[in-house]
Amino acid sequence: MSADVLFAYVFVCFLCVISPGPAVFLAIYNGAVNGSKVVVVSALGNIIGLMFLSILSAGGLSALLLASSTLFSLVKFTGAAYLIYLGVRQLRSVNKTTLNNTELTEEANRSLDSYFKEGFFVAATNPKPIIFFTALFPQFLDTSSPVLTQFMLMTVIFMTFSFLSLSTYGYLAQRANGLMSNINNAKWFHRISGGLFVGMGASILFIKREG
Repeated sequence: MSADVLFAYVFVCFLCVISPGPAVFLAIYNGAVNGSKVVVVSALGNIIGLMFLSILSAGGLSALLLASSTLFSLVKFTGAAYLIYLGVRQLRSVNKTTLNNTELTEEANRSLDSYFKEGFFVAATNPKPIIFFTALFPQFLDTSSPVLTQFMLMTVIFMTFSFLSLSTYGYLAQRANGLMSNINNAKWFHRISGGLFVGMGASILFIKREG
């Protein structure tokens, strides 16, 4: 892979990971509500999910997903349903927010492991990374050089950018969490973030297979 091609790939990755999506909205929500530790754990789960999709792509399984209407639809509907579930959960929490801004829900007692799994699942069931790894990765590969090495490098770059992007979004949200001390602001935040997750889940339903 030449330096020019690598630079082009890095630029594409940067644009891809900073654009709003399910993982970004999750990072913002966790940053505002749960703090930096949860953001980092969830982001780690997300990039492991991306690595899982990259491995599938390298093994040709992602191509099978794109080729099979049934399999692709199954992944799409699972991802959409989970995002809608997250949104509904946040919307329901509006009525459980006290004047001390403490949510009397399972959020307070959740383990870090559950946030890791949540981040992983959001990534692994999102059709967009599947399309990215399967359709876009090959455009940057130099078949005259070891393909596996290039694939690993491209995956690590994508994972690194994703982790930094999610951590940054989460950090900025945490810095602004003083707004959450106001009960009305907290409720509106949950309404907006819940609505965004429901909308993102619904939008996934319109993603189509390549070709």
